[in-house]
Amino acid sequence: MTAAMTATRPEAAVLVVAGTHGNERNAPWMLQQWQLHPAALADAGLDLQLVLGNPRAHACNRRYLERDLNRCFAPALLSDADVSGPELERARELLVLHGPEGRQPCAVALDLHSTTSAMGNSLVVYGRRPTDLALAAAIQARLGLPVYLHEADAEQSGFLVERWPCGLVIEVGPVPQGVIQAPICRQTQLALEGALGALAAARAGRLRLPEQLLVHRHLGSLDLPRASDGTPLACIHPQLQHRDWHPLRPEDPLFLDRSGSTLRLRDVLPAEPGVSVVPVFINEAAYGEKGIALSLTRRESWPVQEAWRAELERLAAPLVPAVPQSTG
Repeated sequence: MTAAMTATRPEAAVLVVAGTHGNERNAPWMLQQWQLHPAALADAGLDLQLVLGNPRAHACNRRYLERDLNRCFAPALLSDADVSGPELERARELLVLHGPEGRQPCAVALDLHSTTSAMGNSLVVYGRRPTDLALAAAIQARLGLPVYLHEADAEQSGFLVERWPCGLVIEVGPVPQGVIQAPICRQTQLALEGALGALAAARAGRLRLPEQLLVHRHLGSLDLPRASDGTPLACIHPQLQHRDWHPLRPEDPLFLDRSGSTLRLRDVLPAEPGVSVVPVFINEAAYGEKGIALSLTRRESWPVQEAWRAELERLAAPLVPAVPQSTG
């Protein structure tokens, strides 16, 4: 038999990325701990690739140097030889190193983030891939974390986890940019360990999913009212601040201008009878440049499909078990 005939697809690991944004300090701080002391992270017997997403931006304590790394993974952008820059080069490098066909291939990407918004410990899923939904459902069943389903937003695309067969974002907040807080680190580790436990169960063919997945489906985003030169004419109303995941009624306050006048949800968005919206990422500091003061979602309960579990178990089957550390 020739080597070509006996060659098999290399088994894959789980990619854990921290510091995709250089001024989010909590996950990178924990990443260093896990690298120095692997036993500090309950890896569920999986082989992990622990990676600092944007080292150059991290060294400068900046979100990015030239462009948002977490918007650099659109296929058209990655393949455009005429477009370069430190973040785009890093995106290409991560795929060469740890992409599904990379030198150290990974089948799953878990991207660890923090936010200035009061999102608590939460998950972000992009689109409706069965593997992503299965993983989110498994984590939600274990830890009760809310799931933000981001889809159908042409203004925001090219996310890191979309380039791996399965992936999601773990988002924890609120915490200021550039600040490390112990509770944020602890919540990040708990969510990551929940994800790794779910993947290990899928690898073993014993993944159990709930009957329903509760999602908050992205409807769109709102910016602050602005003057023609871009100056904000109002700010987030204090009654809305830190109210992520709480339903909004048409009469609820949204923005407050300098004179103290209130702009309510019904003044900005026509209400649909019987339909409430749920805000997320309220006043996220990094989103001002993107024209986003908050995003609106619709809370939905989806029946969990057997095909989701089957797809995740199929994908997870070749995940490499961790190599036991020698004690000799």
